[in-house]
Amino acid sequence: MGGRTVIALGLATGVVAGGLLVGGLVAFLPGPGSAASSPTPAPTAAATPEPSGAPSPSAAASASPLASSPAADPSATTVAQAFGVGEPAPPLVLPKVGGGTIDLASLKGKPVWINFMATWCPPCIDELPLMVGFAARYADTGLVVIAVDVREDEAAVAAFAKGLGVTFPVALDMDGTAASSWRVGPLPVHFWVDKDGIVRDGALGGLGPDVMATGLGSILPGVTVTP
Repeated sequence: MGGRTVIALGLATGVVAGGLLVGGLVAFLPGPGSAASSPTPAPTAAATPEPSGAPSPSAAASASPLASSPAADPSATTVAQAFGVGEPAPPLVLPKVGGGTIDLASLKGKPVWINFMATWCPPCIDELPLMVGFAARYADTGLVVIAVDVREDEAAVAAFAKGLGVTFPVALDMDGTAASSWRVGPLPVHFWVDKDGIVRDGALGGLGPDVMATGLGSILPGVTVTP
């Protein structure tokens, strides 16, 4: 075999081998659309570290006393502060329509419902008959219901109470001193005081029987009070 033939064969062999090598590399390389068609795992968000010493939001919520306490409700807190719920009731010593005196201290040992009202007050006119009904239904629990008229004379109050069939005592706060000490604003206002002399609930007037029943339930433990 001549020298030129050997060289030609060598060149041909090299070309074939090179072609096979390139073809193999091409077979293992991804095609133009393969990266787009193969889903790439979404990166996992790294947890953001809390500042040193600061509890996580969930831990803070579980540790906060307000998170599990009814007092976390702002409206409940406002009611408690406005009516002195949980505090000893202020003194209440007043003359009574028809003679005599009402002294709240002498009623310790009995649950007491106190309603500050006036004859010119439309909600008072609506509420008093409902209160008469509750007073009669729960009299055997020792419940005492007292209406306190603010800044009116006895004759007008007596006629008003008689006209509505009020059966419980009506006290006369003729100069408004008692209303002031009880932090009474617009009338009517209700307070429920337990047998130990502690205010357990309070409400602004214009009440329906459901709210009245709730108030009574707070001072009549073990009694199912219905509207």
